Amino acid sequence: MARPFRDGDTGMDVLSSDGEKIGTVQEVHGDTVHVKPEHGIADSIRQRLGWEDESEDMYALSHDRVRQFSGNEIHLKD
Repeated sequence: MARPFRDGDTGMDVLSSDGEKIGTVQEVHGDTVHVKPEHGIADSIRQRLGWEDESEDMYALSHDRVRQFSGNEIHLKD
């Protein structure tokens, strides 16, 4: 199980299970972080994360989606 989110996670890159950068953590709120998405991330990744409305500036990401933390990266599960 991955460690809990920490305030210091702000600025970390968020990577899909395939290793594609999908965004950057902007805010941490308990078991949820808010992620600013990368421009042009694949529609399939948006759908898996429930980020289908492309007009949003940030999206919520819950801790249960995290596989691991590595350096300055958060790696997501499938």
